[in-house]
Amino acid sequence: MRLIFMGTPDFAVETLKALIAADHEIACVYSQPPKPAGRGLALKPTPVHAFAQTQDFEVRTPASLKAADEQSRFAALGAEAAIVVAYGLLLPKAILDAPMLGCFNVHASLLPRWRGAAPIQRAIMAGDAETAVMVMRMAEGLDTGPVCLAEPVAIAPDATAGELHDELALRGASLMARALGALERGLLQCTPQPVKGASYAAKIDKVEACIDFAKPAREVHNLIRGLSPFPGAWFEMGGEGAPERIKALRAELADGRGRPGEVLDDVLTIACGSGAVRLTELQRAGKKPMRAEEFLRGFPLPRGTILQP
Repeated sequence: MRLIFMGTPDFAVETLKALIAADHEIACVYSQPPKPAGRGLALKPTPVHAFAQTQDFEVRTPASLKAADEQSRFAALGAEAAIVVAYGLLLPKAILDAPMLGCFNVHASLLPRWRGAAPIQRAIMAGDAETAVMVMRMAEGLDTGPVCLAEPVAIAPDATAGELHDELALRGASLMARALGALERGLLQCTPQPVKGASYAAKIDKVEACIDFAKPAREVHNLIRGLSPFPGAWFEMGGEGAPERIKALRAELADGRGRPGEVLDDVLTIACGSGAVRLTELQRAGKKPMRAEEFLRGFPLPRGTILQP
């Protein structure tokens, strides 16, 4: 099939690879515009953009798809379908209507739960035991289109957002390849989403990443793993003058009682509002992630220390 691919982050690259492996023709790739990065603030292409360049695909990076001339350029590609994976822009009706067979999206949640930008993080932060990858035919609303294929995925009790991201990226790529095979044969059937159970996975606000140890241990644990590795849940230590922000990347539920934020032992068990968590992987500013024992060798946190939000 002749396809347009629209995606931006690493998550989307796996689906583009799957389309190539299935011998589909990629008429053009759309991605978010390059952004300044690094010390020199040189423009850096998105992961999808960078990979597409290695395949010699045409890449377009419009800041918006609302202009009539941009919509005409899109339609002129003559694609049978558009494949959209974490692109980052809402598609106007003229874009949705341009491909002959429609636009199809890979979404990493158990729709209608967690529509929106951060479904993987939100599912873990909420303590969900299950999520999914789904292929849906896109409509004008935000992730409201009918679902064509779905694959449930269990969320392990200590799984991080990074681990779940990688698994869902691979499963989503495979699912989209299957969906397009069915679409080619005229066998793809899509079912409207349920009305009940819809929720919105808003982008992660920086304020949310601050660990509040006054909350129950399970909520603290879910926050840590739901924001790992990025942006990383954090606390501060080092005094009021120049406190250092430290990210907690992994934790496990533990036994213990004390004041919220209190270090209870020599292996970084931290008291919460109820219960406790043991921090097992941390990252200091400008440093690489490290196991708790390595962290403590360079940054001692004796018993009785109170971790600051």
